[in-house]
Amino acid sequence: MFDINHELVKYLGFLAGTITSVSQLPQVVKVIKTHDTKSISLWTYILLTTGMSIWLFYGILIKDYPIIISNIVTISLTLTIIGYKLKHG
Repeated sequence: MFDINHELVKYLGFLAGTITSVSQLPQVVKVIKTHDTKSISLWTYILLTTGMSIWLFYGILIKDYPIIISNIVTISLTLTIIGYKLKHG
């Protein structure tokens, strides 16, 4: 069929993980600055964090560093939002 460049695939994984992780930053920054979490769904972030935790476990099992690193970063960001939501309502 076609030859897969495994190095390129690894970088593609890191790129996807970086974009996914960075996508949480605007919300985290806004929540930290304003402490306003009224319009944020707690259940959405709980489910998102749970799903990412499963992806992290999967990444660890298959030793896939893009999956591991991006999910560790994103989980810490979503846990920050959950913490603020629980503290500030």
